[in-house]
Amino acid sequence: MPFPTMFADSTHQLACAKTRYAKSAVAAFAGLALALAMPAVHAHQNHAHPAQQAEADQAAGKVHIKVPDTVLTDQNGKSLRFRTEAMADRLVVINFVYTTCSTVCPVQSALFADVQKRLGERAGRDVALISVTVDPLRDTPARLKEFAAGYGAGPGWSLYTGSSQAVDEVLKAFDAYTANFTEHPPAVLVGDPRSGEWVRFFGFPSTEQILGRLTELQAGRQGARSAQAKAN
Repeated sequence: MPFPTMFADSTHQLACAKTRYAKSAVAAFAGLALALAMPAVHAHQNHAHPAQQAEADQAAGKVHIKVPDTVLTDQNGKSLRFRTEAMADRLVVINFVYTTCSTVCPVQSALFADVQKRLGERAGRDVALISVTVDPLRDTPARLKEFAAGYGAGPGWSLYTGSSQAVDEVLKAFDAYTANFTEHPPAVLVGDPRSGEWVRFFGFPSTEQILGRLTELQAGRQGARSAQAKAN
């Protein structure tokens, strides 16, 4: 077989394999998605960064983030100021997606669905789950709403789009901006907008890691209240 034909066949087979994997990863997330995620990331060369995949469950460390209060629009078409209204005074779990992504974003979204389930009544009340598109030109509120419905997003999980300028401002604040949105870093951040204290996880943290970090942040808030009460 001529070399160009062999190369074309190989490329086609790889593309088909990626599609099959993405679908199976989402369907099987309940027990296996995070375990299967790493092969998908390595296969999706244009989306992931090899250095960030070395330890998928390893926190990159604490970072301090000043969240901008720019106006974004959620999947229901409601415009909100990002820090004061979308996050309000809640703890936050945030990631960055786009609706045409076929590997990393679906697996992270399945992770968010699991976190939402585990949080129960705390989702929306004490903790805001937030996904911000990295492709605001294509991801309209309607497309985000359809995407969210595919993962059973409830009232405590909101997806945001907006003008390119507004979205880029948020992405840059979280160090998630890239000129080519398909190459954005696969990251999940857990933090407290009140204190500006965040932890960035690259790749696919476990549900337990996210819940554990939320518990630490909540304990920090309670400790601060106790110290303030004693001081008064």
